Amino acid sequence: MQDPLQALRRGDLAGARSLRLTGELTTFPREIFGLAETLEVLDLSGTDLSALPHDMGRLTGLRVLFCSGTRFARLPPCLGDCRALSQIGFRGTGLCDVPGESLPPFLRWLTLTDNRIEALPEALGERPHLQKLMLSGNRLKVLPASLAGAPNLELLRLSANCFEALPPWLTELPALAWIAWAGNPLEGPPTAMPVPQVPWSHLEPGPLLGEGASGRVHRAFWREDGAGAAQAVALKLFKGAMTSDGLPEQEMAACLAAGRHPHLTGALGQVTGHPEAAHGLLMPLLPDTWRVLAGPPSLASCSRDVYDPGLRLAPRAAISIARATAAAAAHLHAGRILHGDLYAHNILWDGGAGEAVLSDFGAASVLPAGPAAADLERIETRAWGLLLGELLDHCTTEPDRSVALRALEGACIEPDPRARPRMAEVLATLTGLAPETSAPQT
Repeated sequence: MQDPLQALRRGDLAGARSLRLTGELTTFPREIFGLAETLEVLDLSGTDLSALPHDMGRLTGLRVLFCSGTRFARLPPCLGDCRALSQIGFRGTGLCDVPGESLPPFLRWLTLTDNRIEALPEALGERPHLQKLMLSGNRLKVLPASLAGAPNLELLRLSANCFEALPPWLTELPALAWIAWAGNPLEGPPTAMPVPQVPWSHLEPGPLLGEGASGRVHRAFWREDGAGAAQAVALKLFKGAMTSDGLPEQEMAACLAAGRHPHLTGALGQVTGHPEAAHGLLMPLLPDTWRVLAGPPSLASCSRDVYDPGLRLAPRAAISIARATAAAAAHLHAGRILHGDLYAHNILWDGGAGEAVLSDFGAASVLPAGPAAADLERIETRAWGLLLGELLDHCTTEPDRSVALRALEGACIEPDPRARPRMAEVLATLTGLAPETSAPQT
C-alpha cells in the first residue's frame, strides 16, 4: 500500500480533495499546501501533532479537519483563518483551551469530546451556522451565554461534564432536536426497575451482528437456568470508552431503566461475571430480515440521516413506523427518560409492513421531576417531527389524511418549543388519524 506522506512529497497526490496522514507525525508537512486549491478534507487523527502552521488560511477550500487522538492542548487560532472550514474534530487530544479566534466564521459541526475543557468562548454563539456541538467528557460547568442566540443548533452533547444545572435558555432554542446530559451532577438516578441478572456461564456467545461506538452486539444463546433449552438473544458487550454521546455505563443504566416495551429494543437482563469484567446486556433478538431505517448523518448532511435514495415506503408502513417510534418515546418520557438520539438510524424495522423498534440509549438522559421535564420533552418532539417528515417524503403515494399528518409534522417542529405537543399528545393525535396502521404489539 502506498504511503500517503511519501506520495504527497513525491507530488503523486496533486489535485487531491481528501488527505489522511497517520503515524508518528510530529510536524505539519508543508507539502500539504501544494493541495491548497483542491483539498477539502484533511484527517491528521492519531498523529503526534501538537501545533498547526500559522498560515493554515492558505488552504482556502478546506471544509473538514480531523485531529482526534493527537496532542493539542489548545485549539489552534489559525483555524479561524480558514474561511471555508465548517467541520472540526479534536476528540481526545488533552485540549484545555479554546480561543475564540480559533472558530472559523462558517463553523457548522464542532467535536471536542473527551478533553479537559473548563470554559468555552462567547464567540461560539456568534457562529450562526453552528448546527452540531459535541462536548461530552469535559469539565464544563456552564455554556457561553451567546449560545442562547444560536438559531441553527440542532444537536448538543453535554454528557459527563460538571453541570449542576442546564442553562434555562436551552429549551428555547428553535432548532434543537437532539440533546444529551447524562453523567452530570444535575442528574438524579433513573427510575429503578427490577432487572434479571444473567451469569456469563449461562450464555453461549455467537457471531458479531453489529458494532457501534459504545459496544459490539453478538448473536448468543441463553439458558435461563444454566441448562435445558436455549433461547436465541442479542448480547451487547460494552467497550467501556467515552463515546460522543457519553459513557457506556450511563447507556446501560438508561436501557435497563426503560423497562420492556414492544417498540423498544429494551433489555432482558444484565450480564454478570464476564471473564474480562466487561459490562453487558441481553436484548431480544430481532428477525434476520430486519434492518436499520437509514444511515447516520454524513459530513455533508451534518445532523440529518442519510436514507437509501431508492427507499420507497407504503403509506401504511410509514405511518406504522412513525406511530411505533412515538409510542416508544412517550413510554420513555413517562418513565422520566429522554432518548436523546431519536433518529432513523436508530430505528430497526421489518422492511415491509412497518413494524419497528427504537434502539440505542447512548444519548439517553434522566428527565428532572416537575414542569421542567415538559420543556425538555418538547426538544425530542422536534426530533420526531423531523422523522415524520422524512417518512412522508419517502412514501410511494400520498397517505390518507396527508394534510393532517403534515399539520402534525409542522406542529412538532414549530420554532417556538412551547407551542409543540408532548409525545403523549402526538401519539394520541396520530392514533386518532390512523388507528388501523398501528404495528402489531409484540
